[in-house]
Amino acid sequence: VQLVESGGGRVPAGNSLLLSCATSGLTMDDYVIGWFRQGRGSEREGLACFSSLEARTEYSKSAQGRFTVSTDLTRHTVYLQISSLKNDDASVYYCAARPRTNSFHFCRRTDFQVWGQGTRVFVSA
Repeated sequence: VQLVESGGGRVPAGNSLLLSCATSGLTMDDYVIGWFRQGRGSEREGLACFSSLEARTEYSKSAQGRFTVSTDLTRHTVYLQISSLKNDDASVYYCAARPRTNSFHFCRRTDFQVWGQGTRVFVSA
């Protein structure tokens, strides 16, 4: 199982950004895909989790409103769109995968077993 994030970079505040998580070696229906971020000196924070089999997406309170998960199952890719970027959105963004049946919790960070390398987002004034 491999996850590769892309789409990070330097983006002006107020703009939107689309991050991608390309998956390989897994069957999307068998996994929950999560998006997380970690700012400098901060804990890794959960943003959203997605299950294709359950057609279910959940967002953390901090992600509701400006973050949107979408998918292209033919490309085995999960996207995270961030709108109205703020300075506080500057972080390394990670996607992660866990087997769909390994937890009663849907989006608990410690249940995710496979992580991508992350993609860094800078927000400029």
